[in-house]
Amino acid sequence: MAAELTAHELIARHRPTLDQALEAIRTRAYWSPHPEHPKAYGENGSLDMAAGKAAFDALLGTRLDLGQPGTDGWVDGETSPYGLELGVSYPHADPDELLPAMKAGMRAWRDAGAETRAVVCLEILKRISDRTMEFAQAVMHTSGQAFMMAFQAGGPHAQDRGMEAVAYAYVEQVRTPDTAEWTKPQGKRDPLALTKHFTPVPRGVALVIGCNTFPTWNGYPGLFASLATGNAVLVKPHPRAVLPLALTVQVARQVLTESGFDANLVALAAERPGEGIAKTLATRPEIRIIDYTGSTEFGDWLEGNARQAQVYTEKAGVNSVIVESTDDYRGMLANLAFSLSLYSGQMCTTPQNLVIPRGGIGTDQGHKSFDEVVADLAQAVDGLLGDDTRANALLGAIVNPDVKARLEAAAGLGEVALASREITHPEFPGAVVRTPVIVKLDGSKPDAEAAYMSECFGPVSFAVAVDSADDAAGLLRRTIREKGAMTVGAYTTSPEVEEAVREVCLEEAAQLSLNLTGGVYVNQTAAFSDFHGSGGNAAANAALCDGAFVANRFRVVEVRKEA
Repeated sequence: MAAELTAHELIARHRPTLDQALEAIRTRAYWSPHPEHPKAYGENGSLDMAAGKAAFDALLGTRLDLGQPGTDGWVDGETSPYGLELGVSYPHADPDELLPAMKAGMRAWRDAGAETRAVVCLEILKRISDRTMEFAQAVMHTSGQAFMMAFQAGGPHAQDRGMEAVAYAYVEQVRTPDTAEWTKPQGKRDPLALTKHFTPVPRGVALVIGCNTFPTWNGYPGLFASLATGNAVLVKPHPRAVLPLALTVQVARQVLTESGFDANLVALAAERPGEGIAKTLATRPEIRIIDYTGSTEFGDWLEGNARQAQVYTEKAGVNSVIVESTDDYRGMLANLAFSLSLYSGQMCTTPQNLVIPRGGIGTDQGHKSFDEVVADLAQAVDGLLGDDTRANALLGAIVNPDVKARLEAAAGLGEVALASREITHPEFPGAVVRTPVIVKLDGSKPDAEAAYMSECFGPVSFAVAVDSADDAAGLLRRTIREKGAMTVGAYTTSPEVEEAVREVCLEEAAQLSLNLTGGVYVNQTAAFSDFHGSGGNAAANAALCDGAFVANRFRVVEVRKEA
Protein backbone atom coordinates (compact mmCIF):
# COMPACT_ATOMS: atom_id res chain seq x y z
CA MET A 1 0.00 0.00 0.00
CA ALA A 2 1.40 3.39 -0.99
CA ALA A 3 1.91 5.95 1.73
CA GLU A 4 -0.83 8.58 1.96
CA LEU A 5 1.57 10.91 3.76
CA THR A 6 5.03 11.20 2.23
CA ALA A 7 8.08 12.19 4.21
CA HIS A 8 8.30 15.35 2.10
CA GLU A 9 4.74 16.34 3.00
CA LEU A 10 5.28 15.66 6.69
CA ILE A 11 8.54 17.61 6.75
CA ALA A 12 6.87 20.57 5.07
CA ARG A 13 4.01 20.37 7.58
CA HIS A 14 5.94 19.86 10.81
CA ARG A 15 9.55 21.00 10.34
CA PRO A 16 8.72 24.59 11.43
CA THR A 17 7.22 23.25 14.68
CA LEU A 18 10.22 21.00 15.25
CA ASP A 19 12.54 23.97 14.76
CA GLN A 20 10.56 25.98 17.31
CA ALA A 21 10.78 23.10 19.79
CA LEU A 22 14.54 22.89 19.24
CA GLU A 23 14.86 26.61 19.91
CA ALA A 24 12.70 26.32 23.04
CA ILE A 25 14.83 23.61 24.63
CA ARG A 26 17.91 25.68 23.81
CA THR A 27 16.67 28.93 25.35
CA ARG A 28 14.38 27.42 28.05
CA ALA A 29 11.92 30.27 27.30
CA TYR A 30 8.15 29.78 27.45
CA TRP A 31 6.70 28.14 24.34
CA SER A 32 3.88 25.75 23.62
CA PRO A 33 2.13 24.87 20.37
CA HIS A 34 -0.79 23.36 22.30
CA PRO A 35 -3.29 25.89 23.76
CA GLU A 36 -4.18 25.30 27.40
CA HIS A 37 -7.59 26.99 27.37
CA PRO A 38 -10.67 25.09 26.15
CA LYS A 39 -11.94 28.07 24.12
CA ALA A 40 -8.93 27.72 21.81
CA TYR A 41 -10.31 24.40 20.62
CA GLY A 42 -13.31 25.88 18.82
CA GLU A 43 -16.98 26.24 19.47
CA ASN A 44 -19.54 23.86 17.99
CA GLY A 45 -16.80 22.18 15.98
CA SER A 46 -14.95 18.89 16.05
CA LEU A 47 -12.63 20.14 18.78
CA ASP A 48 -15.07 21.63 21.27
CA MET A 49 -16.10 20.29 24.67
CA ALA A 50 -19.49 18.98 23.53
CA ALA A 51 -17.98 17.11 20.60
CA GLY A 52 -15.25 15.69 22.84
CA LYS A 53 -17.80 14.50 25.38
CA ALA A 54 -19.91 12.94 22.60
CA ALA A 55 -16.86 11.15 21.20
CA PHE A 56 -16.01 9.82 24.66
CA ASP A 57 -19.59 8.70 25.29
CA ALA A 58 -19.56 6.87 21.95
CA LEU A 59 -16.60 4.81 23.16
CA LEU A 60 -18.37 3.52 26.26
CA GLY A 61 -19.32 -0.12 26.06
CA THR A 62 -17.50 -0.67 22.76
CA ARG A 63 -14.60 -2.86 21.64
CA LEU A 64 -11.47 -0.92 20.68
CA ASP A 65 -10.07 -3.19 17.98
CA LEU A 66 -6.56 -2.02 17.08
CA GLY A 67 -5.94 -4.70 14.47
CA GLN A 68 -2.93 -6.04 16.36
CA PRO A 69 -1.45 -9.47 15.63
CA GLY A 70 -1.49 -12.03 18.40
CA THR A 71 -4.83 -10.95 19.88
CA ASP A 72 -6.03 -13.92 21.93
CA GLY A 73 -8.91 -12.32 23.82
CA TRP A 74 -10.42 -9.12 25.14
CA VAL A 75 -10.01 -7.22 28.39
CA ASP A 76 -12.37 -4.79 30.10
CA GLY A 77 -13.34 -3.71 33.61
CA GLU A 78 -12.31 -0.03 33.91
CA THR A 79 -14.42 1.95 36.36
CA SER A 80 -14.14 5.71 36.61
CA PRO A 81 -13.25 7.19 40.02
CA TYR A 82 -16.41 9.21 39.38
CA GLY A 83 -18.46 5.99 39.46
CA LEU A 84 -18.97 5.47 35.72
CA GLU A 85 -18.50 1.99 34.24
CA LEU A 86 -16.52 2.53 31.04
CA GLY A 87 -17.16 -0.90 29.55
CA VAL A 88 -14.49 -0.53 26.84
CA SER A 89 -12.83 -3.76 25.73
CA TYR A 90 -9.19 -3.89 24.62
CA PRO A 91 -7.17 -6.55 22.81
CA HIS A 92 -5.21 -8.96 24.96
CA ALA A 93 -2.00 -9.89 23.21
CA ASP A 94 0.09 -13.04 23.03
CA PRO A 95 3.62 -11.60 23.28
CA ASP A 96 5.07 -14.56 21.39
CA GLU A 97 3.20 -13.33 18.31
CA LEU A 98 3.04 -9.60 18.95
CA LEU A 99 6.70 -8.91 19.77
CA PRO A 100 8.14 -10.50 16.59
CA ALA A 101 5.57 -8.55 14.56
CA MET A 102 6.68 -5.34 16.25
CA LYS A 103 10.34 -6.01 15.47
CA ALA A 104 9.57 -6.70 11.80
CA GLY A 105 8.89 -3.05 11.02
CA MET A 106 11.95 -1.61 12.74
CA ARG A 107 14.35 -1.82 9.79
CA ALA A 108 12.34 0.53 7.60
CA TRP A 109 11.71 2.81 10.58
CA ARG A 110 15.45 2.91 11.35
CA ASP A 111 16.36 3.60 7.72
CA ALA A 112 13.87 6.47 7.50
CA GLY A 113 16.23 8.69 9.48
CA ALA A 114 15.90 11.03 12.42
CA GLU A 115 14.04 13.82 10.65
CA THR A 116 11.36 11.59 9.14
CA ARG A 117 10.83 9.82 12.46
CA ALA A 118 10.50 13.18 14.20
CA VAL A 119 7.86 14.55 11.84
CA VAL A 120 5.86 11.31 11.93
CA CYS A 121 5.84 11.63 15.72
CA LEU A 122 4.70 15.23 15.43
CA GLU A 123 1.88 14.15 13.13
CA ILE A 124 0.79 11.65 15.80
CA LEU A 125 0.82 14.44 18.39
CA LYS A 126 -1.15 16.72 16.04
CA ARG A 127 -3.86 14.06 15.61
CA ILE A 128 -3.99 13.62 19.39
CA SER A 129 -4.21 17.40 19.84
CA ASP A 130 -7.16 17.48 17.44
CA ARG A 131 -8.94 15.10 19.84
CA THR A 132 -7.87 16.85 23.04
CA MET A 133 -11.39 17.20 24.42
CA GLU A 134 -12.05 13.49 23.92
CA PHE A 135 -8.74 12.62 25.56
CA ALA A 136 -9.59 14.96 28.45
CA GLN A 137 -12.71 12.94 29.20
CA ALA A 138 -10.72 9.71 29.00
CA VAL A 139 -8.09 11.03 31.42
CA MET A 140 -10.71 12.43 33.78
CA HIS A 141 -12.60 9.15 33.98
CA THR A 142 -9.54 6.98 34.54
CA SER A 143 -7.40 9.20 36.79
CA GLY A 144 -10.07 11.02 38.80
CA GLN A 145 -8.67 14.40 37.82
CA ALA A 146 -11.23 17.19 37.62
CA PHE A 147 -12.09 18.09 34.04
CA MET A 148 -9.99 21.23 33.74
CA MET A 149 -6.89 19.49 35.04
CA ALA A 150 -7.56 16.41 32.90
CA PHE A 151 -7.87 18.70 29.89
CA GLN A 152 -4.66 20.63 30.62
CA ALA A 153 -2.36 18.00 32.13
CA GLY A 154 -3.75 15.12 30.09
CA GLY A 155 -3.99 17.16 26.89
CA PRO A 156 -1.74 20.10 25.94
CA HIS A 157 0.77 19.63 28.74
CA ALA A 158 1.17 15.92 27.96
CA GLN A 159 1.47 16.71 24.27
CA ASP A 160 4.14 19.30 25.10
CA ARG A 161 6.12 16.67 27.01
CA GLY A 162 5.84 14.26 24.08
CA MET A 163 7.05 16.92 21.65
CA GLU A 164 9.86 17.86 24.01
CA ALA A 165 11.07 14.25 23.95
CA VAL A 166 10.98 14.25 20.14
CA ALA A 167 13.07 17.43 20.06
CA TYR A 168 15.70 16.02 22.42
CA ALA A 169 15.75 12.75 20.46
CA TYR A 170 16.34 14.62 17.22
CA VAL A 171 19.17 16.71 18.69
CA GLU A 172 21.01 13.66 20.00
CA GLN A 173 20.66 11.69 16.75
CA VAL A 174 21.92 14.47 14.47
CA ARG A 175 24.84 15.30 16.74
CA THR A 176 26.87 12.87 14.60
CA PRO A 177 26.83 13.49 10.81
CA ASP A 178 25.46 10.84 8.48
CA THR A 179 28.73 10.67 6.54
CA ALA A 180 32.29 11.88 6.85
CA GLU A 181 35.31 11.87 4.55
CA TRP A 182 38.37 11.01 6.61
CA THR A 183 41.87 11.69 5.31
CA LYS A 184 45.11 11.12 7.24
CA PRO A 185 48.34 12.50 5.73
CA GLN A 186 51.14 9.94 5.22
CA GLY A 187 54.05 12.22 4.42
CA LYS A 188 55.47 11.24 1.03
CA ARG A 189 53.05 8.37 0.67
CA ASP A 190 49.46 8.72 -0.49
CA PRO A 191 47.18 9.75 2.37
CA LEU A 192 44.88 7.25 4.01
CA ALA A 193 41.31 7.99 2.95
CA LEU A 194 38.10 6.51 4.29
CA THR A 195 34.44 7.20 3.77
CA LYS A 196 32.54 6.74 7.02
CA HIS A 197 28.80 6.28 7.44
CA PHE A 198 27.15 6.73 10.84
CA THR A 199 23.67 5.37 11.56
CA PRO A 200 21.63 5.76 14.75
CA VAL A 201 20.30 2.26 15.45
CA PRO A 202 17.52 1.48 17.92
CA ARG A 203 17.97 -0.82 20.89
CA GLY A 204 14.87 -2.90 20.23
CA VAL A 205 11.32 -2.95 21.55
CA ALA A 206 10.58 -0.37 24.26
CA LEU A 207 8.04 -1.04 27.01
CA VAL A 208 6.07 1.84 28.53
CA ILE A 209 4.47 0.87 31.86
CA GLY A 210 1.75 3.45 32.46
CA CYS A 211 0.52 4.93 35.72
CA ASN A 212 -3.00 5.47 37.03
CA THR A 213 -2.82 9.16 37.90
CA PHE A 214 -1.19 10.73 34.82
CA PRO A 215 -1.44 8.16 32.01
CA THR A 216 -0.57 10.56 29.15
CA TRP A 217 1.62 13.14 30.93
CA ASN A 218 3.88 10.45 32.35
CA GLY A 219 3.49 8.08 29.40
CA TYR A 220 4.24 10.34 26.44
CA PRO A 221 7.90 11.23 27.20
CA GLY A 222 9.08 7.62 27.10
CA LEU A 223 6.77 6.62 24.27
CA PHE A 224 7.88 9.40 21.94
CA ALA A 225 11.54 9.33 23.01
CA SER A 226 11.74 5.65 22.08
CA LEU A 227 9.70 5.94 18.88
CA ALA A 228 11.65 8.96 17.63
CA THR A 229 14.94 7.10 18.14
CA GLY A 230 13.82 4.17 15.98
CA ASN A 231 12.44 1.73 18.53
CA ALA A 232 9.10 -0.04 18.44
CA VAL A 233 6.99 0.74 21.51
CA LEU A 234 4.74 -1.60 23.47
CA VAL A 235 2.40 0.34 25.77
CA LYS A 236 1.29 -1.47 28.94
CA PRO A 237 -1.24 0.82 30.64
CA HIS A 238 -2.22 0.71 34.30
CA PRO A 239 -5.30 -1.59 34.51
CA ARG A 240 -7.41 1.29 35.84
CA ALA A 241 -6.23 3.78 33.20
CA VAL A 242 -6.18 2.00 29.85
CA LEU A 243 -8.37 4.21 27.68
CA PRO A 244 -6.14 7.30 27.24
CA LEU A 245 -3.12 5.23 26.22
CA ALA A 246 -5.21 2.86 24.09
CA LEU A 247 -6.51 5.85 22.13
CA THR A 248 -2.90 7.07 21.80
CA VAL A 249 -1.86 3.71 20.37
CA GLN A 250 -4.81 3.80 17.98
CA VAL A 251 -3.78 7.23 16.65
CA ALA A 252 -0.12 6.21 16.36
CA ARG A 253 -0.96 3.09 14.38
CA GLN A 254 -3.14 5.07 11.98
CA VAL A 255 -0.42 7.66 11.33
CA LEU A 256 2.30 5.04 10.89
CA THR A 257 0.18 3.20 8.33
CA GLU A 258 -0.63 6.37 6.41
CA SER A 259 3.07 7.29 6.43
CA GLY A 260 4.07 3.98 4.86
CA PHE A 261 5.42 2.32 7.99
CA ASP A 262 4.37 -0.78 9.91
CA ALA A 263 1.51 -0.04 12.31
CA ASN A 264 2.95 -2.65 14.68
CA LEU A 265 5.74 -0.28 15.62
CA VAL A 266 3.30 0.82 18.34
CA ALA A 267 1.06 -1.67 20.11
CA LEU A 268 -1.01 -2.10 23.27
CA ALA A 269 -0.60 -4.69 26.01
CA ALA A 270 -3.77 -4.66 28.12
CA GLU A 271 -3.88 -7.13 30.99
CA ARG A 272 -6.51 -9.31 32.57
CA PRO A 273 -7.36 -8.69 36.25
CA GLY A 274 -4.50 -9.83 38.45
CA GLU A 275 -2.43 -11.00 35.50
CA GLY A 276 0.60 -8.83 36.30
CA ILE A 277 2.06 -8.94 32.79
CA ALA A 278 4.48 -6.08 33.46
CA LYS A 279 6.96 -8.45 35.12
CA THR A 280 6.62 -11.01 32.33
CA LEU A 281 7.11 -8.46 29.57
CA ALA A 282 9.89 -6.54 31.34
CA THR A 283 12.24 -9.52 31.39
CA ARG A 284 11.68 -10.75 27.84
CA PRO A 285 14.81 -10.52 25.68
CA GLU A 286 13.02 -8.46 23.01
CA ILE A 287 12.39 -5.63 25.53
CA ARG A 288 15.45 -3.37 25.51
CA ILE A 289 14.03 -0.16 27.00
CA ILE A 290 11.57 0.29 29.88
CA ASP A 291 9.84 3.47 31.04
CA TYR A 292 8.01 3.18 34.35
CA THR A 293 6.15 5.49 36.72
CA GLY A 294 4.86 4.09 40.00
CA SER A 295 5.83 2.57 43.31
CA THR A 296 9.39 2.37 44.56
CA GLU A 297 8.99 -1.35 45.19
CA PHE A 298 8.25 -2.25 41.56
CA GLY A 299 10.67 0.36 40.23
CA ASP A 300 13.44 -1.23 42.28
CA TRP A 301 12.40 -4.65 41.00
CA LEU A 302 12.63 -3.48 37.40
CA GLU A 303 16.06 -1.95 37.95
CA GLY A 304 17.29 -5.15 39.55
CA ASN A 305 15.70 -7.75 37.28
CA ALA A 306 15.20 -6.29 33.80
CA ARG A 307 18.93 -6.47 33.22
CA GLN A 308 18.67 -6.76 29.43
CA ALA A 309 16.94 -3.36 29.22
CA GLN A 310 17.77 0.28 29.75
CA VAL A 311 15.35 1.14 32.58
CA TYR A 312 13.99 4.64 33.25
CA THR A 313 12.02 4.94 36.49
CA GLU A 314 10.05 7.58 38.32
CA LYS A 315 9.28 6.24 41.79
CA ALA A 316 8.14 7.58 45.15
CA GLY A 317 9.76 10.43 47.03
CA VAL A 318 9.14 12.73 49.97
CA ASN A 319 8.74 16.33 48.85
CA SER A 320 9.51 19.05 51.37
CA VAL A 321 8.93 22.79 51.71
CA ILE A 322 11.01 24.75 54.20
CA VAL A 323 9.12 27.72 55.65
CA GLU A 324 11.67 30.00 57.37
CA SER A 325 10.45 33.54 56.58
CA THR A 326 8.53 35.44 53.93
CA ASP A 327 7.84 38.97 52.77
CA ASP A 328 4.42 37.96 51.41
CA TYR A 329 2.67 35.92 54.07
CA ARG A 330 -0.76 35.89 52.42
CA GLY A 331 0.74 35.04 49.04
CA MET A 332 2.74 32.19 50.57
CA LEU A 333 -0.31 30.75 52.31
CA ALA A 334 -2.43 30.97 49.16
CA ASN A 335 0.27 29.36 47.06
CA LEU A 336 0.80 26.50 49.50
CA ALA A 337 -2.95 25.96 49.95
CA PHE A 338 -3.39 25.52 46.20
CA SER A 339 -0.34 23.22 45.96
CA LEU A 340 -1.66 20.96 48.72
CA SER A 341 -5.18 20.84 47.27
CA LEU A 342 -4.62 20.39 43.54
CA TYR A 343 -5.86 16.94 42.42
CA SER A 344 -6.21 15.95 46.08
CA GLY A 345 -2.43 15.84 46.43
CA GLN A 346 -2.27 12.86 44.06
CA MET A 347 0.78 14.19 42.25
CA CYS A 348 4.36 13.01 42.57
CA THR A 349 5.31 16.69 42.95
CA THR A 350 2.88 17.64 45.74
CA PRO A 351 4.56 18.91 48.93
CA GLN A 352 4.23 16.52 51.85
CA ASN A 353 6.48 17.87 54.61
CA LEU A 354 6.20 21.52 55.62
CA VAL A 355 9.35 22.01 57.69
CA ILE A 356 8.97 25.01 60.03
CA PRO A 357 11.16 26.25 62.92
CA ARG A 358 9.34 25.60 66.19
CA GLY A 359 10.15 29.18 67.26
CA GLY A 360 8.13 30.54 64.35
CA ILE A 361 8.92 32.64 61.28
CA GLY A 362 9.39 36.26 60.31
CA THR A 363 6.80 37.74 57.93
CA ASP A 364 5.62 41.05 56.50
CA GLN A 365 2.81 40.81 59.07
CA GLY A 366 5.19 40.38 62.00
CA HIS A 367 6.44 37.28 63.75
CA LYS A 368 4.25 34.19 63.46
CA SER A 369 4.56 31.23 65.78
CA PHE A 370 4.70 27.66 64.50
CA ASP A 371 1.09 27.11 65.60
CA GLU A 372 -0.04 30.34 63.95
CA VAL A 373 1.59 29.43 60.63
CA VAL A 374 -0.05 26.01 60.59
CA ALA A 375 -3.43 27.38 61.68
CA ASP A 376 -3.29 30.12 59.05
CA LEU A 377 -2.39 27.58 56.36
CA ALA A 378 -5.30 25.39 57.45
CA GLN A 379 -7.56 28.44 57.21
CA ALA A 380 -6.21 29.20 53.72
CA VAL A 381 -7.00 25.65 52.56
CA ASP A 382 -10.47 25.91 54.12
CA GLY A 383 -11.05 29.22 52.38
CA LEU A 384 -9.89 27.85 49.03
CA LEU A 385 -12.12 24.78 49.30
CA GLY A 386 -15.01 26.28 51.26
CA ASP A 387 -17.27 26.37 48.22
CA ASP A 388 -18.08 22.81 47.13
CA THR A 389 -18.24 23.68 43.43
CA ARG A 390 -14.77 25.20 43.52
CA ALA A 391 -13.53 22.34 45.69
CA ASN A 392 -14.69 19.69 43.22
CA ALA A 393 -13.03 21.58 40.37
CA LEU A 394 -9.69 21.57 42.23
CA LEU A 395 -9.73 18.26 44.04
CA GLY A 396 -11.14 15.83 41.52
CA ALA A 397 -11.80 12.34 42.87
CA ILE A 398 -9.70 10.00 45.01
CA VAL A 399 -8.16 7.65 42.47
CA ASN A 400 -8.24 4.39 44.44
CA PRO A 401 -9.06 2.91 47.87
CA ASP A 402 -5.40 2.92 48.98
CA VAL A 403 -5.27 6.73 48.84
CA LYS A 404 -8.48 6.96 50.86
CA ALA A 405 -7.12 4.55 53.47
CA ARG A 406 -3.89 6.57 53.87
CA LEU A 407 -5.89 9.76 54.23
CA GLU A 408 -8.08 8.27 56.95
CA ALA A 409 -5.11 6.80 58.82
CA ALA A 410 -3.14 10.07 58.78
CA ALA A 411 -5.31 11.65 61.46
CA GLY A 412 -3.93 9.15 63.96
CA LEU A 413 -0.29 10.08 63.34
CA GLY A 414 -0.21 13.38 65.23
CA GLU A 415 -2.18 16.48 66.15
CA VAL A 416 -4.67 17.32 63.40
CA ALA A 417 -4.44 20.98 62.36
CA LEU A 418 -6.87 20.59 59.48
CA ALA A 419 -9.32 17.71 59.31
CA SER A 420 -10.32 16.26 55.97
CA ARG A 421 -13.95 16.58 55.01
CA GLU A 422 -16.12 14.74 52.53
CA ILE A 423 -17.55 16.61 49.56
CA THR A 424 -20.42 15.43 47.38
CA HIS A 425 -19.95 15.80 43.65
CA PRO A 426 -23.19 17.14 42.15
CA GLU A 427 -22.73 15.41 38.78
CA PHE A 428 -21.07 12.20 39.99
CA PRO A 429 -22.45 11.16 43.40
CA GLY A 430 -20.35 7.99 43.29
CA ALA A 431 -17.10 9.96 43.38
CA VAL A 432 -14.99 9.91 46.54
CA VAL A 433 -13.94 13.55 47.08
CA ARG A 434 -11.95 14.58 50.16
CA THR A 435 -10.22 17.77 51.23
CA PRO A 436 -6.61 17.61 52.52
CA VAL A 437 -5.57 16.82 56.06
CA ILE A 438 -2.69 18.64 57.79
CA VAL A 439 -1.07 16.92 60.75
CA LYS A 440 1.41 18.56 63.14
CA LEU A 441 4.49 16.53 64.04
CA ASP A 442 7.47 17.20 66.27
CA GLY A 443 10.58 16.58 64.20
CA SER A 444 12.60 15.66 67.28
CA LYS A 445 10.32 12.77 68.27
CA PRO A 446 11.37 9.31 66.98
CA ASP A 447 7.74 8.16 66.68
CA ALA A 448 6.97 11.07 64.31
CA GLU A 449 9.86 10.21 62.05
CA ALA A 450 8.18 7.12 60.64
CA ALA A 451 5.41 9.38 59.28
CA TYR A 452 7.35 12.25 57.79
CA MET A 453 10.15 10.10 56.42
CA SER A 454 7.75 7.97 54.34
CA GLU A 455 5.73 8.97 51.30
CA CYS A 456 2.03 9.30 52.11
CA PHE A 457 0.68 9.70 48.60
CA GLY A 458 -2.56 11.67 48.54
CA PRO A 459 -4.06 14.71 50.30
CA VAL A 460 -1.89 14.37 53.42
CA SER A 461 0.65 16.92 54.64
CA PHE A 462 2.78 17.06 57.77
CA ALA A 463 3.77 20.30 59.46
CA VAL A 464 7.11 19.28 60.98
CA ALA A 465 8.53 21.42 63.80
CA VAL A 466 12.34 21.68 63.91
CA ASP A 467 14.68 23.64 66.13
CA SER A 468 16.21 25.98 63.56
CA ALA A 469 16.74 26.81 59.91
CA ASP A 470 19.95 24.78 60.04
CA ASP A 471 17.98 21.80 61.31
CA ALA A 472 15.46 22.32 58.52
CA ALA A 473 18.22 22.21 55.92
CA GLY A 474 19.71 19.14 57.59
CA LEU A 475 16.36 17.34 57.57
CA LEU A 476 15.88 18.31 53.93
CA ARG A 477 19.25 16.83 53.03
CA ARG A 478 18.53 13.61 54.85
CA THR A 479 15.07 13.28 53.33
CA ILE A 480 16.32 13.72 49.78
CA ARG A 481 19.28 11.41 50.30
CA GLU A 482 17.30 8.60 51.91
CA LYS A 483 13.89 8.91 50.26
CA GLY A 484 14.36 11.11 47.20
CA ALA A 485 12.31 14.13 46.16
CA MET A 486 10.73 15.23 42.91
CA THR A 487 10.34 18.79 44.18
CA VAL A 488 11.65 21.02 46.96
CA GLY A 489 10.25 24.40 47.98
CA ALA A 490 11.54 27.05 50.33
CA TYR A 491 10.34 30.36 51.71
CA THR A 492 12.98 32.65 53.16
CA THR A 493 14.07 36.26 53.14
CA SER A 494 17.51 35.31 54.43
CA PRO A 495 20.32 35.08 51.85
CA GLU A 496 22.16 32.68 54.17
CA VAL A 497 19.18 30.32 54.48
CA GLU A 498 18.52 30.53 50.75
CA GLU A 499 22.13 29.62 50.01
CA ALA A 500 22.04 26.72 52.48
CA VAL A 501 18.88 25.26 50.91
CA ARG A 502 20.21 25.84 47.41
CA GLU A 503 23.44 24.04 48.27
CA VAL A 504 21.53 21.04 49.67
CA CYS A 505 19.50 20.79 46.46
CA LEU A 506 22.57 21.10 44.24
CA GLU A 507 24.48 18.46 46.18
CA GLU A 508 21.54 16.07 46.48
CA ALA A 509 20.21 16.77 42.93
CA ALA A 510 16.71 18.00 43.72
CA GLN A 511 14.74 20.64 41.80
CA LEU A 512 14.14 23.75 43.95
CA SER A 513 11.45 26.44 43.83
CA LEU A 514 12.03 29.56 45.94
CA ASN A 515 9.46 31.95 47.39
CA LEU A 516 6.55 31.11 45.08
CA THR A 517 3.66 33.41 45.99
CA GLY A 518 1.87 33.95 42.66
CA GLY A 519 0.39 31.75 39.96
CA VAL A 520 3.30 29.31 39.63
CA TYR A 521 3.27 26.33 42.01
CA VAL A 522 5.93 23.95 43.25
CA ASN A 523 4.04 20.93 41.90
CA GLN A 524 3.80 22.21 38.32
CA THR A 525 6.51 22.15 35.64
CA ALA A 526 6.55 23.56 32.11
CA ALA A 527 7.76 21.46 29.20
CA PHE A 528 10.66 22.83 27.14
CA SER A 529 11.83 24.81 30.19
CA ASP A 530 11.53 23.00 33.53
CA PHE A 531 13.06 19.62 34.31
CA HIS A 532 10.66 17.18 35.95
CA GLY A 533 12.84 15.32 38.43
CA SER A 534 16.59 15.29 38.11
CA GLY A 535 17.53 11.63 37.82
CA GLY A 536 20.04 12.31 40.60
CA ASN A 537 18.17 11.17 43.72
CA ALA A 538 16.14 8.17 44.80
CA ALA A 539 12.81 9.48 43.51
CA ALA A 540 13.73 8.98 39.84
CA ASN A 541 16.71 7.79 37.81
CA ALA A 542 15.80 10.04 34.87
CA ALA A 543 14.63 13.59 34.21
CA LEU A 544 11.80 14.63 31.91
CA CYS A 545 13.30 15.65 29.68
CA ASP A 546 17.00 16.00 28.97
CA GLY A 547 19.65 14.55 26.68
CA ALA A 548 20.33 11.65 29.02
CA PHE A 549 16.67 10.62 28.79
CA VAL A 550 16.94 9.97 25.05
CA ALA A 551 20.61 9.40 24.15
CA ASN A 552 20.85 5.82 25.40
CA ARG A 553 17.75 4.69 23.53
CA PHE A 554 19.91 4.27 20.42
CA ARG A 555 23.52 3.62 19.53
CA VAL A 556 25.53 4.94 16.59
CA VAL A 557 26.92 2.24 14.32
CA GLU A 558 29.73 3.10 11.92
CA VAL A 559 30.43 1.55 8.54
CA ARG A 560 33.71 2.65 6.96
CA LYS A 561 35.40 1.80 3.70
CA GLU A 562 38.28 3.05 1.68
CA ALA A 563 37.47 6.08 -0.39
